[in-house]
Amino acid sequence: MYYVAGLLLGLSGLFYSAGHHELGSFGADVCSYGGMFCDSPGVVFTGAALSAAWGMFVSIK
Repeated sequence: MYYVAGLLLGLSGLFYSAGHHELGSFGADVCSYGGMFCDSPGVVFTGAALSAAWGMFVSIK
């Protein structure tokens, strides 16, 4: 589950950068596929936080 949280965290950073036009033409390609996530990358970040919390909850012994 931590791998999923890390992946989602990386994707939220990618969408944030693409939404603020910091990636050049690659950012335009990213936003053409995931326009909603470029507008609000907090949605993906929230998914990453929930995934990390779930991973911590499940791994408690």
